[in-house]
Amino acid sequence: PETLVRRYESNRRPHPLQGAGTLMDGIKAEMRLLAPLRRAADEVIDTSTMSVHDLTRRIRDIVAGEERPLQVTVESFGFKHGLPLDADHVVDVRFLKNPYWVDELRHLTGKDQAVADYVLSQPGARDFALGYADLLAPMLSGYLAELKPFVTIAVGCTGGKHRSVASSEAIAERLRSHGYTVRVMHRDIGRD
Repeated sequence: PETLVRRYESNRRPHPLQGAGTLMDGIKAEMRLLAPLRRAADEVIDTSTMSVHDLTRRIRDIVAGEERPLQVTVESFGFKHGLPLDADHVVDVRFLKNPYWVDELRHLTGKDQAVADYVLSQPGARDFALGYADLLAPMLSGYLAELKPFVTIAVGCTGGKHRSVASSEAIAERLRSHGYTVRVMHRDIGRD
């Protein structure tokens, strides 16, 4: 009960069951009310020495029985349509030559092999995509350790059809080689 008293006092909130009584009266009433549940429980967790993160891990271990995999999303986009609001990392690939200005590639997208070859065969392009994915890999492990289950990497070019799409696919492929499950989304691939 002392830990609960400290927690309520530090939050400066009354216990919902204390009524006109003291904080300790409210805590004792709660213990009586929850006694049948405690007796029926499969797990009882003493949180008196736990941080919020420790408690989250403990509950996750009990409920899931195993670590939840990190959900990585690599999302291509066009800067002219705005940044994705949920991006944890934003990569700008507008330094690459734009296939839009090549007549036979303009109507295609970065998912077409001709465009992917054009984009990724530029000096440094493939090295950039693979190197960026390699740089992300230890960060992704850290996110999982800190209980961040979702990470979104946004890769942008001007319109979101060519360079960002091809680069996103290459980054995702490399992250998969590191053992991550990766979902690829192309937000603006169908926009003008």
